[in-house]
Amino acid sequence: MIVVKKPDELAAMRISAKKTATILHKVASKVAPGVTTKELDEYAAELARKEEGRCAFYGYHGFSGHICSSVNEEVVHGVPGRRVIRDGDIVSIDFGLVYGGFVGDTATTVAAGEIDPEWHRLLDATQRSLEAAISKAVEGNRLSDISHAVQVVAEGEGFSVVRDFVGHGIGREMHEDPQIPNYGPAGRGPILKAGMTFAIEPMINLGVHKTETLKDGWTVVTKDRLPSAHFEHTIAVGKQQAEILTIPELDT
Repeated sequence: MIVVKKPDELAAMRISAKKTATILHKVASKVAPGVTTKELDEYAAELARKEEGRCAFYGYHGFSGHICSSVNEEVVHGVPGRRVIRDGDIVSIDFGLVYGGFVGDTATTVAAGEIDPEWHRLLDATQRSLEAAISKAVEGNRLSDISHAVQVVAEGEGFSVVRDFVGHGIGREMHEDPQIPNYGPAGRGPILKAGMTFAIEPMINLGVHKTETLKDGWTVVTKDRLPSAHFEHTIAVGKQQAEILTIPELDT
């Protein structure tokens, strides 16, 4: 069942999501050649403590990181560790925070130094596919309109859409109904209602869409080892347009 959030619940989610996005923004700004993914993870944990929140991923089914850090061919669920980020890498960072009883979940992919122009095009297309998907999160549309929008943008640029991992409902739990694939025909599935809250997260590959999981049991990589990009927002379905909840509070 897809939960429609009450006004007070949406208000609490706005606070949690903004904190989540602010932490991700700060962590992503630290991505640079010579930095390890473990250092990014420790920084996220420190920021979460300062906000008096709890990292949603830490300990989840035994996951050992506070963030998921996925480099180049790593799609999602990369475990932070000793890997040193190099000039020309792209780094996907996924972060979730529990605050005030609600979860925020957001992800971004950033470049370390100068990257291949085709990799830059991949990042741009993935971000635009997320924007297209969010534009469909409007009352009266169907759930698969969101999925279809991602696929149209990504495949229109010659990239492939990961099938094995999906977006999801979110609220008091990190994973709520429904599952939200990033591909498929439009006009199918439940009718959207204002107050539904989703984590929409395109994962787009430069090469084939197929993936596999490494021996650590977590890190998902592209089958052909070509790079992948990942962007995510927590959003609320609206009557006229969706509300993006994971907007960071930037220093002025």
